[in-house]
Amino acid sequence: MTLTLVIIFAALLIIGFPVVFALAISAFGAVLIQGKYPVVVVVKEMFTGLDSFPLMAVPFFVLAAELMTGGAMTQVLLRFAAQFFGRVRGGLGYANVFSSAMFAGISGSALADAAGPGAMMMKMMDKEGYPRPYAAALTASASIVGPIIPPSITMIIYAMQDESVSVGRLFMAGILPGLLICVIYAGVNCIQSHRFGWRGQTPVPPPGVFMMNTVKALPALMLIVFVIGGIRAGFFTPTEASVVAVFYALLCGMFVYRTLKLSALPAIILASAVTSGAILMILASARAFAWVLIIERMPQAAAAWIVALELSPIVFLLLVNVMLLVFGCFMDPLPGVMILVPILAPIAHSMGIDPTHFAIVVIVNLTMGLVTPPVGSLLFVVSSVGRIPVPQILSQMPAFLIANLLILLVLTYIPAVSTWLPRASGM
Repeated sequence: MTLTLVIIFAALLIIGFPVVFALAISAFGAVLIQGKYPVVVVVKEMFTGLDSFPLMAVPFFVLAAELMTGGAMTQVLLRFAAQFFGRVRGGLGYANVFSSAMFAGISGSALADAAGPGAMMMKMMDKEGYPRPYAAALTASASIVGPIIPPSITMIIYAMQDESVSVGRLFMAGILPGLLICVIYAGVNCIQSHRFGWRGQTPVPPPGVFMMNTVKALPALMLIVFVIGGIRAGFFTPTEASVVAVFYALLCGMFVYRTLKLSALPAIILASAVTSGAILMILASARAFAWVLIIERMPQAAAAWIVALELSPIVFLLLVNVMLLVFGCFMDPLPGVMILVPILAPIAHSMGIDPTHFAIVVIVNLTMGLVTPPVGSLLFVVSSVGRIPVPQILSQMPAFLIANLLILLVLTYIPAVSTWLPRASGM
């Protein structure tokens, strides 16, 4: 049954089926062909996969991000980020990375980062004379911090698959790795900008304008403080925090910035519903796919095989990284988490690997798959919004892919980067 599942899934991907349909059809096909179980059980598992209180946070965080964008808060954050660098060599590249980190604290989605502030930063970099393929490659790479810096949709899904970690703990654990990613990408931008002489032309604004931009950005920046602070203080759960984020974004857009009109709300809600529906369809299909693996005892078989190899934790983590890098080339992070975590997490725990540390390694690794072909969703997003052919973007990606390997090595073999902050905060 597992072999049938894998063959159908691989065949559908090869002929170009979207991942969401390949997952669902392969689950239906495996059950139907083998005849062990009634086909209706696949539908049941798809609905069961969505029947979760923590999962309610997904559409609310998506709506909060849409409200922030519709309320012109994205432009406010971009002005705030860009003003620090002025004519510094590679300045707008730094601003691109900085703005991605700030928007990550709002959206929780890499694709939203790339399509929203990322698209605006690409236009700004193009006007300042940066090569468009480089701007697109930097934007795609920097956008991967979206699911790392909290709030994070991927972390919510991970916590549903592994009961040994909580959403709040993963949110805290993602802060330092997210900042590490930004620092290393800023280093890549520094090297490339000095190598090719890229320099911004916009001067640093006068002190009065600088202060005004900073003050205007503070309400938008406070969103992540309310979300993380509220969860840490026990005022609300991560799911309830997503609702708080929606109301906060609504109030900021309508009464603080006064750019969000009631007439714009239907379109914003519709866009949020479409995005949320796409995410939930992927989760439902991945749940059905994972159910076939679980019912055929694949996690137990994989665990027994790996344990029999008597690997050390260091070697196991290295092999997991290699497997996830390959897997991420063909699968988006959300279905990857739902399929692989039930198999890999128990093995990691049995080896004494900290559950939070392992979770961050898995999440970051799978997220990096968004910038690796042939799937590489972020590459296609920036290609679409920037009207730049994907091969041109790929020509600028080697430096960032090398940086990704460095990031993975640090996160994999220095657990404190992921575990120190949750422990220090008592979560």
